[in-house]
Amino acid sequence: MDPARIVISPSTASQVHDWLRKRVQRGDLPPGMRVSETEVAAAIGISRQPVREAFIRLASDGLAEVRPQRGTYISRISVSAVLSARFIREAVEADLARAVALARPADILDRMADEIACQHRADHAAKVEDFIESDDRFHRLLAQAAGQDAVWSDLERLKAQMNRLRHLSMRVFDRSFTIGQHQAILDALCDGNPDAAETATRAHLRQMLTEVPQMAAAQPDYFTD
Repeated sequence: MDPARIVISPSTASQVHDWLRKRVQRGDLPPGMRVSETEVAAAIGISRQPVREAFIRLASDGLAEVRPQRGTYISRISVSAVLSARFIREAVEADLARAVALARPADILDRMADEIACQHRADHAAKVEDFIESDDRFHRLLAQAAGQDAVWSDLERLKAQMNRLRHLSMRVFDRSFTIGQHQAILDALCDGNPDAAETATRAHLRQMLTEVPQMAAAQPDYFTD
């Protein structure tokens, strides 16, 4: 693990966990990599205990495997977990889209348009991290526009494996296609058309059904059933 990549100084198990979780999801810590309590603790400048606790939490997230007498390894991406999270997201966000199309809160719809502009800039600059962060903000705004802020937090906890796939797929697939899908959702919301908003949202979230098998075939060592 490269200490130069560490840009924060966490001092609690929760902070270490959040930092490691983000690195796993971004692909900085790839599937199969062995992570060392000693190295992490030394690089950050803390004792091993909070790191050990963070590793246990990562394991409960399905992002790491603690192997007795062997160490802790970053787990492979679970296809079933990705598909389950996608299924739940589609059901929830389709309903959110219908609600937002009926309410049409102008201020939040304007912010969603700003995020699409941000995605265009990130795509042109090939800044995948910026693109994904804006993608997340776009979907979070959908929940906020429906008055369901807490729903996004619940979804965020479910999609740890999905986020790992997104960081891989957004480097391979055409990001402009995703932007077009976001625009279709926003157009339906602005038109106040709940049926079109639901259809566009479902089509967007079903795109992963195509991407998952392609990514698993391209990088089989990164995935598990």
